[in-house]
Amino acid sequence: MKVLAFNCSPSMDKGNTALIFNPFVEGMKEAGAEVELFYTNKLKINFCTGQVNCWFKHPGKCYQDDDMNMLYPKLREADVWVFATPVYWDGVTGPMKTLIDRTALPLFGPFYELRDGHTRTIWREGTTSTKVVLVSVGGQWEMDIFDPLLVYMKAMCKNSNFEFAGALLRPHTHAVKPMIESGAVNDIFEAAKEAGRQLVKNGKMSAEILKTVSRELVPQKPYMEGFNQFIQQILDSMKKE
Repeated sequence: MKVLAFNCSPSMDKGNTALIFNPFVEGMKEAGAEVELFYTNKLKINFCTGQVNCWFKHPGKCYQDDDMNMLYPKLREADVWVFATPVYWDGVTGPMKTLIDRTALPLFGPFYELRDGHTRTIWREGTTSTKVVLVSVGGQWEMDIFDPLLVYMKAMCKNSNFEFAGALLRPHTHAVKPMIESGAVNDIFEAAKEAGRQLVKNGKMSAEILKTVSRELVPQKPYMEGFNQFIQQILDSMKKE
């Protein structure tokens, strides 16, 4: 199994996204997957200009000279795409959206077909049938912070005829790092790793293991109060400088 994994957090390995993303990737590797990891923060990817040269003048190749032209062959051959992103404002990060936008025209089209009564793009010859996995974290306590993101990712897969293979979601993520030293969140990291193993071995992840990744760490009100206190301490310290 070939996997392309994209960490789309600006903080890369130092952010909360990596806390869930990294063990998930490790689990896939342990199960025998060939994983190639990229950080969008290190890639040069321009936004799509809609010129459609990749449909007509140079089929399958974007006219822009950036890192997408290196990624296109890898995207075509991969069995799994993994996108990891924090939720800042009800959706994906800007770099992740740009990456996804740039996959569309060169890899699909220019023709449509009817599938289940809806017009859908046709894969360009040489594109592999792909599973898509989402890894996401968010600072708010509630799970519904991921709802807009899930709608978007599922729609992307539906319109591309890809399989949405599931999501590892971690709400109230600011509580994770303070609990690492005590070992109170070890089960979350192990669940993320097990999800990676399951995806490679079984082609899917169990609802139980994904629920563990998302489990409640602290009650809602204490979390909110603790976070506000932390922010106030930062603001107070800045006033003293």
